Amino acid sequence: MALDCLDRHLQKTLSRGRVAVSRPAGCEQLPLYLFDPSVLEGPLSHDEAQAVVAEPAYWSFCWASGQVLASWILANPQWVAGKRVLDFGAGSGVVSVAAAKAGAREVIACDLDEAALDAVAANAELNGVSVSLCRDWDVRPEDIEVITAADVLYDPDNRPLLQVFRSAAPRVLLADSRVKNLGDEAYRLLTTVEARTWPDLNEFEEFNRVRVYLAGE
Repeated sequence: MALDCLDRHLQKTLSRGRVAVSRPAGCEQLPLYLFDPSVLEGPLSHDEAQAVVAEPAYWSFCWASGQVLASWILANPQWVAGKRVLDFGAGSGVVSVAAAKAGAREVIACDLDEAALDAVAANAELNGVSVSLCRDWDVRPEDIEVITAADVLYDPDNRPLLQVFRSAAPRVLLADSRVKNLGDEAYRLLTTVEARTWPDLNEFEEFNRVRVYLAGE
């Protein structure tokens, strides 16, 4: 079962961890298997805290930028409808699922984390859509028409991805809450939306302001 598989992945990091179906506040249209915070009755042990820091299960949270981009795509399906879409750094798969729901011809979820790809597959099935999986950007399918990416600029070393995306597809839809100025004029700001990671991690308020960008036409 998908639920058991995701629980096993999570328990490699947090022995009492488990996932549950919930609907992120920033994209309530899509149910997702995400971390169940009710398991945290009491503080983490030292070993648990060390494990969480060493190998965080990013895929078990729906980050603010992912929620906002997914919701934006569902409200503006014309940007992906009939297109071959690659979702870079797919995580939980919220953006992949939204693109499929919005009528994309094909959606490819790309992530280095095997657990994340299992989460994408489970969340796609939960939402009744089909999403292909890609474990390596360098072996991605050809003829990608739209690249989507959310919360991938958290590391300054990732900034060159902006150019990489533009070189790989004629259209890029990007959401980010960490970088106030992308430094790339090819990316046009479409909207700014307030959202919080789900389950809430009580991040700094500045990280709850998500900007959605478009590069290309």
